[in-house]
Order: sequence, then structure tokens, then C-alpha cells
Amino acid sequence: MEEKKFKVYLKEKQELIDSALDSLLSREDIFPMILHRAMRYSVLAPGKRIRPILCLAACMAVGGKEEDALAPACALEMIHAYSLIHDDLPAMDDDDLRRGRPTLHRAFNEGTAILAGDALLTLAFEVVAVAKRLTDRQVRQIITELAIGAGHRGMVGGQQADLNAEGKTITPEELKYIHSHKTGALLVASVLCGAIIGDAGPKQMVHLKKYGQANGLAFQIKDDLLDIEGKSAKLGKSTGQDKKAEKATYPSIWGIEASREKLKEATATAFALLESFGEEAEPLREIARFIGEREA
Repeated sequence: MEEKKFKVYLKEKQELIDSALDSLLSREDIFPMILHRAMRYSVLAPGKRIRPILCLAACMAVGGKEEDALAPACALEMIHAYSLIHDDLPAMDDDDLRRGRPTLHRAFNEGTAILAGDALLTLAFEVVAVAKRLTDRQVRQIITELAIGAGHRGMVGGQQADLNAEGKTITPEELKYIHSHKTGALLVASVLCGAIIGDAGPKQMVHLKKYGQANGLAFQIKDDLLDIEGKSAKLGKSTGQDKKAEKATYPSIWGIEASREKLKEATATAFALLESFGEEAEPLREIARFIGEREA
């Protein structure tokens, strides 16, 4: 897929997801208004929508229908938004800027931010549970993958390990655990949810899971590098936060050049895992390229 076509593809899918999210979120004039305003402020903020787009693309790659994957895709973005809200809190990273705007606890207040995150996490599971285009089996499997990807065996576990590592010297194995869980687990869930909806075969599921893992690693390494080399205005968030918080990152352990090489290796692995797929998987290939080359 040409770069120009991929940009059009991304824009179309972002608009599709944003429209669906808008319809799934409660209106701002519904009581309690501040909670619903906060939820919409976070979820509908400009973003790449990588996780929901991965869900749609994986579904299509195995012969599924995009419209069947839209509700779970939105659920993934809600979970991602909740994680960003809580990650930005004073007890975590204490950030002031997210997606080019004040973080939710700065724009509203800390209590509302916590509750908005909680509400988005639970709403995500409701959205999947009531999705009319999914079979009961698919609903059970998707809810399981979301719980694994977002919970103590995934994102939350990785966040805890990340907190524990602040200001300490850790091993490369411990850093790999942090990255594969804090960032990678929800990316894996995104791909697997799409594959489940498209009724992927066992071999396809294995390859797509490994593809998600490779993308998760690439995404976090790139994030680590952008925190050093990126510009705050383009990223929409503060840079230099990892060093300030004494976080363990790939550049801090391996150095910048070695981290760049590991990023290339992860992207190449993602591509290799899609060799058995046809043209339907072209968006997945381009997403892997985009993750490794993005500037924001």
C-alpha cells in the first residue's frame, strides 16, 4: 500500500471509530454531567486510534467484516483512554499534557479523572457484552482477551512493574516484561479481538498474536526514543518525562543506537509474521511500518 493511500486509510478509519465512539458515550447534558464531559474529553481527544484500527485490520485480514469489529474496536479505545487518564495522575506520572491538551485531572479534577477512567473501563466491557453483531462465543472470547490484556496479567501488571523500577537499575529481562505488559498486552488484545471476530484459524491466531507482540515492543521502544528525541508540540505531551522520573527505558539500558536497531528488528519480525497472509493483511503491514517510523 502506497504511503498516500495508507494515510487516507488511517483517516477514514479514525473518522469511523470517532463517530462510533461519539454514539456510544453518554451526552454531556446527562446527569452527572461532569463525569460524562470528562469521559468524552478524554476519549474524543485527537489520537492515532492504533488499537481499534488494529482490531478492524486484523478482522479484515482473516476474511471478517469490518462492521462486526467496530464495537470491540471502540471498547479497546475506551480501555486505552482509561489507562492514559490514570497514567497521567499525580500518583503515577503526574503529567500536565496529553494529546495536545491539559490532562484530564488538570482540566477537571483528580477525583473526576479517577472516576472517568473507572467508568470507561467498565463501559468497554458493556459495549462488547451487548454487541449485536457478535455471537455469544465471540463475546466470551473477546471479554477474556480484553481482561487479560488490560488486567494484572497485562497492562496493569506492566504499570506496576514500571512503578517499581523507577530510580532502580533493572535487568533487560525485567525491562522486556514492563514493555510487553504495559504497552504490548493491549496491542496483542487488539489484534486477537479482530482475529476472533473474523473467525481466524489456529495458525493465523498464533501468527497474529506474535505480530501483536512484535508491534507492542516496537511501539514502546519508539515511545522511549521519542521521549528523548521528539518534540512536545508534535507529540502532544511533555518530553523528557522518563529521565525526570528515572524510568527504565530501552535507551537508558541499551543506548540510543542499540535501541534503534532493536526497533528495526521488532518491525521486521512483525512483517515476517504476516508472510502467509494475502493482500487483505496489507493494512497490518503498513501499521507495523507506521509504528516504527512515527514522529508522534
